[in-house]
Amino acid sequence: MNELTLDGLRKILLECAGADEELGLDGDILDVEFAELGYDSLALMETASHIQRTYGTALGDDVVVEVRTPRELIALANEAIGAAPH
Repeated sequence: MNELTLDGLRKILLECAGADEELGLDGDILDVEFAELGYDSLALMETASHIQRTYGTALGDDVVVEVRTPRELIALANEAIGAAPH
């Protein structure tokens, strides 16, 4: 897998923490804050762990808890994926 996409992140979020049926993950959620989507820091840590296992990269816990939107998490993950030895 080369990079994390929004669809890939949606799948991981659903696998790790489910989704609030009222809010959902459909549509353009790139700039919607995780708190508004119903995801707390624990859900983000589990999501980051899943990304690390899937893409063979490391995301620092201190950085992951600072991201606020899917766009920020995707950028962080893809930066780490690009920097990981292949």
